[in-house]
Amino acid sequence: MATHADVKSPLHETVATTATDYWNDSCSIEELSYAISRGAVGATSNPTIVGEVLKKEWGRWEARIDELVAEHPSATEDEVTWRLIEEMAVKASELLLPVFEREHGLKGRLSIQTNPKLYRDASRLVEQGLHFASLAPNMQVKVPATRAGIDAIEELTAQGVSINATVCFTVPQSLAVGAAVERGLDRRGSGDGMSPVCTIMVGRLDDWLEIAEKKSGTLLTPGFVNWAGVACVKRAYGIYRERGFRTRLLAAAYRNHLHWSQLIGGDIVLTIPYAWQKLFNASDIDVVPRFDDPVPADVLEELSAKVPDFVRAYEPDGLAVDEFDAFGATRRTLRGFIGSYQELCAVVRDTMLPNPD
Repeated sequence: MATHADVKSPLHETVATTATDYWNDSCSIEELSYAISRGAVGATSNPTIVGEVLKKEWGRWEARIDELVAEHPSATEDEVTWRLIEEMAVKASELLLPVFEREHGLKGRLSIQTNPKLYRDASRLVEQGLHFASLAPNMQVKVPATRAGIDAIEELTAQGVSINATVCFTVPQSLAVGAAVERGLDRRGSGDGMSPVCTIMVGRLDDWLEIAEKKSGTLLTPGFVNWAGVACVKRAYGIYRERGFRTRLLAAAYRNHLHWSQLIGGDIVLTIPYAWQKLFNASDIDVVPRFDDPVPADVLEELSAKVPDFVRAYEPDGLAVDEFDAFGATRRTLRGFIGSYQELCAVVRDTMLPNPD
């Protein structure tokens, strides 16, 4: 493990001196190159991220979209869109391949998200997940932690696919993911070279609880809701260790520095957007392990007393599997991902059917 004198930035210090890893929350080549140079060992994508990359790197991809349309004259806009998404993922995965090979498959993967419209169809999630896993040796397949997604996670794991559970906000969802992976690994007989992770979208949970707070007319102490996602990660982590789950937790959807500073030291992954990486690396926040520090008791007491959805998210039995799809943050995030996917299809459609002059 590196000494403080060897580190290049606060995020590099985080990964060099503690058990915590970090990924780039984008498949952008420019952003991923920045992250890898500062210790990142993975990256991720979803329809929202791909849309943002397309806007930033339009000069890189405009001609390629035209080529894809020409190469596949009978393809629908959806089919061309998925070819574009897959190409972005494969190009980003190439940057991570040296890490993947050095770490024998335990790190260095690019997460690619299954079609968000398939959140209710386990068999089609498995079918698409197997296809994604075949695109490159270091692909990781993102599957939603919905009712159908839990079944798909078990099956993909049993077939040797390293999954990344996404659209997950709660301790109950993360526990269902961990148990599904265990069933899949037991069926497979070995987890060698696999690196399943379960994302808890800490910022999106905080966002949802703020919405729930306003809808109910509840008044919370300023800043308390910013601890909700952190509290769920720390609670889930302890249970994962108790149960011996071989899945690694991952924190995503950044909204403030607690989503980094309070999670330093845990044997988890932090998936950090480029803009937040720049802020963290320019900060004067001390890089010291805080993961084992408890969430302030008054925060937990107030959130538990005033925000029912926090109780559902924080308590291990707060949600049944049948309730995962109906949880507010799940519905809100799936709508957003589906909307982002439809916007991507619209970009491709405009290339295929340009507006008449």
